[in-house]
Amino acid sequence: MAPIRYGIIGCGMMGQEHLRNIALLEGAAVAAIFEPDAPMRQAAEMLAPEARFYESLEALLEHPGLNCLLIASPNHLHLAQIEAIAARQPLPLLVEKPLFTDPEAAPALGRLREGYPAPVWVAMEYRYMPPVARLIEQAEAVTGGIRMLTIREHRFPFLPKVGDWNRFNRNTGGTLVEKCCHFFDLMRHILRDDPVRVMASAGQDVNHLDESYDGQRPDIWDNGYVIVEFARGARAMLELCMFAEGTRYQEEISAVGPKGKIECLVPGPGRFWPADLGPQPVPQVIVSPRLPKGPRALEVPVDPLLLDAGDHNGSTYYQHRRFLDVLRGQGRVEVTLSDGWWAVAMGMAAQHSARTGQAVSFAELPYHPDVAGPTAALATAT
Repeated sequence: MAPIRYGIIGCGMMGQEHLRNIALLEGAAVAAIFEPDAPMRQAAEMLAPEARFYESLEALLEHPGLNCLLIASPNHLHLAQIEAIAARQPLPLLVEKPLFTDPEAAPALGRLREGYPAPVWVAMEYRYMPPVARLIEQAEAVTGGIRMLTIREHRFPFLPKVGDWNRFNRNTGGTLVEKCCHFFDLMRHILRDDPVRVMASAGQDVNHLDESYDGQRPDIWDNGYVIVEFARGARAMLELCMFAEGTRYQEEISAVGPKGKIECLVPGPGRFWPADLGPQPVPQVIVSPRLPKGPRALEVPVDPLLLDAGDHNGSTYYQHRRFLDVLRGQGRVEVTLSDGWWAVAMGMAAQHSARTGQAVSFAELPYHPDVAGPTAALATAT
């Protein structure tokens, strides 16, 4: 069987994680790369020495024999690059989150969802972390129907990126979009429901306060709370703190219902764990029934080879395996363009709520995804 040949757009920190994971996949190869930054390009050449490098997206799209494209460029470039691909060479896409950063993008997203002729998979890696996947599989049975879902991420600050693009809301969409669209996607995915209202409080209190880029101070938030109400009555909460890198586990997720509670505990990237503390904690899933009482903890170890390939507990590898199944006609897109749209819309609504101090109804949003079809979203956006 001929290998699936990837074209890669953007090989910064996340793009390089994709390169390392594609190298672990049987029947996949990176054939072409567009990366305009010289140091990032040099790093990518070390990871994918057989790939051909191009000076523009348009030139990459002329590369013969590509089977799919992966977009891992800075956030604010994603949508325009998808549109350029749609106009020239609409290959199957794996596009990094967030799908878009501009609230005015609804008409363009509606056109893509209605007319893009190939599969589009939005990269929501957190679904595929082994302990998170285990929680998702068991949550309904353990809880008897989730009524409360809590996601806590206590982690390190935003890392340096090329051109410092991730220091400014205009490029990222804001912290509750850039970082937290993962968690809003998990809320919808775990609850199997859509949000109706969001309330948030967030701010920039510790990180990046003494930084300046061309005379501009970063405006990205570093902590916050978000409460989301869902159509069938469940409630979800996000707690984010980006100055808590000293914590034992980076992500903690709990789901509770009338029968019991299930939790998962996920450590952060191994490269940040202090060697003098010994081995890094192993991910866990904890099941706590109401009757009979007594929590049961199960370790969910991740293959060390996958841990070494990236910062997301092996999830990038598992996501690519499923994406390859789609390309081979053996699977379906699990994170659709609509899913990616919802995750960003929830983040934007949370950003708005935190700025104004007011709850936000999703029915009133001009960038509401309207998962039944693009018509209403386009009508309210124009």
